[in-house]
Order: sequence, then C-alpha cells, then structure tokens
Amino acid sequence: MERSVLGGSGIEVSRICLGTMTWGEQNTEAEGHAQMDRAVGAGLNFFDTAEMYPVPTQSSRAGRTEEIIGKWFASRKSRESIVLATKVSGPAGMAVPRKGSAALDPANIRLAIDASLMRLQTDYVDLYQVHWPARHTNYFGQLGYVHEPGDQTVPVEDTLGALSDLVVAGKIRAVGVSNETPWGILEYLRLGDRKGAPQIVSIQNPYSLLNRSFEVGLAEIAIREKIGLLAYSPLGFGALSGKYLNHQWPKGARMTLFHEFKRYLSPEARAATAAYVKLAEESGLNPSQMALAYVNTRPFLTANIIGATTMAQLETNLGSIDAILPSDVMEAIEEIHRVYTYPSP
Repeated sequence: MERSVLGGSGIEVSRICLGTMTWGEQNTEAEGHAQMDRAVGAGLNFFDTAEMYPVPTQSSRAGRTEEIIGKWFASRKSRESIVLATKVSGPAGMAVPRKGSAALDPANIRLAIDASLMRLQTDYVDLYQVHWPARHTNYFGQLGYVHEPGDQTVPVEDTLGALSDLVVAGKIRAVGVSNETPWGILEYLRLGDRKGAPQIVSIQNPYSLLNRSFEVGLAEIAIREKIGLLAYSPLGFGALSGKYLNHQWPKGARMTLFHEFKRYLSPEARAATAAYVKLAEESGLNPSQMALAYVNTRPFLTANIIGATTMAQLETNLGSIDAILPSDVMEAIEEIHRVYTYPSP
C-alpha cells in the first residue's frame, strides 16, 4: 500500500483511508470490526471518523461510531499501528454527543476531545480536524460565496489556540480542517505563523468525478503549502458505481434509505454518472475502481477516504489502489468533465 505524509507532521498514512460514518447506523459493530480487520490486512493504517457519526446524525446515535472503533482498539490491542483521525463539530445544527454546545471555542473543543478519547478508548488522536467552519461560508454544496457581516461566531484564532493547547497536552498529534475554503486555509496558516501554533497538515473536502470544485483555489494551496487533501465522498455516496442509474433504488443503499442525500442524484449528476460508467465498462474497468483510481492520481491528494456497507464493496474499493488508468481513459474523463463540469458541487 502506497503511503503519504500528512503535511509537515512526519506522520505516514496509507493512500487509502477507511471511512467509518455508516458504522452504528447502516453497519453493526461486528461489521465495522470486520471492515477494520480487512483494511489492516490490505495495508491500510489510516482510519477517519467524527464525534457526530454515524450519518445521518441523531442525538440518540451520535458518538456510536467512535465507540465501535474504541472497542476494536480494546480487543485488537493495535492502537499504535493505526493513524486515527476524528473531528470536532462546528455550529451547523447537527447533533453532538457532548455537554456544552456545538461551538468551536476553547471550552467546547476541550469537552469534545475528552469525550472522543473516552469513546475511542485511547489517550491521543493522531489527527484532530475541525469538521466545518464556525462562520457562514460556501461549503456543503454551495459554490458561490455570500458575505454576511458579523457571521464569525468564534474567531479562527480562538479555535487554533485551543487546538494548539491540545497538541501541547499530548491529546492530539496534528491539526486538520474539513469543508474549508481557500480563505480559511490561509487564515489558519497566517495565524499559525503569527502565534507559533501548529500548522494544519490536511484538508478533508469532497472530491470526485462529480465534484472537482477543490481544483479551483484549493488545489494550488494544497500543493504549495503541503496541506494535502483527504478526499471524502470519492464515489459520490456510491452514485459513481452506477447502481442508481435507470432509476434503480437498491435495497439498503444509502440514498435509498435516506432521501435527503440528493447531492449526487440531480439530472446533470445522473447524466455525468452514466457517461463515466459507460466509459469504464467500455474500457474494461470497474466503474467504482475507475472513479477511485482517478482520485488516487491527483497530485494534491494525501489520502482517498473510502466507505462501504458490505465487504464486497470494501474489496472493490480496496482494489482501486492497483487500478491503472490508461492515457486514453484519462483523456476521456477530461472530455466528460468539460461537458459536466459541476454536476454535484
């Protein structure tokens, strides 16, 4: 398994990261443990989770995914061999399993990390990520930015200061962000330099054949500042497998169960998906593996976060690391992209 380094941290992570957000909702504890066992067997050393998981979020379930991972660590005695990433939630109205509020101020960040460490049955997290900003900005599918004066409920400076304290305390090794913008990245870097705080080492944003918005603005920053992308939803919630084409709704599939996830099923997204699936099949490639392999080739990528609800899906996704995309396939992908540039922003 190819490995990359998380920014300037010196922490080496597998090019494929195991995502966990279905564990505790679509997947049982036993299934989550089986996925972790198989991932480690395939050479993965990088797991990603969040305090609010599983998704969709509910107060009664928030934190369950971290608990599943913690029980695996306790039974397998393998904590030191895994690079573990989790996230602290921002104020976006989603359920969080902690006292206090979903704010990114120092007091709530301390509450969040201590609760996560307890559930994860560990005394440190390798990568602690801010799940989304504490200000109004364009993320979660919004391309355009609309300014709202006075919208920054907690200054980035306060959030970064709290994270810096956690590094000093030994509770986290490195700091990352998620669902961030170019301005947000540059603000973290500016404040890190000015305050002598830890520099962020990663950005976890959506990236797939259906959403390449990261390439505008963020890609250059990621490469020049060594803040690599941790790509989430690289299959567009499974859409790029082709399983939802022709108005199919597979039993037990995420977008069959949870109709609120419509980001990757717009008419334009369905047309783009059909074109990519056709290309894969005509090229003798598995559609999921072609989509994941494309993400794996990106020069700004640190790790590709895969997720699965079945072991068969996991095997397919793991196999993407060995998938080679010929130059004619790469050229054809770009041709499709020119037609369907932002089908699922």
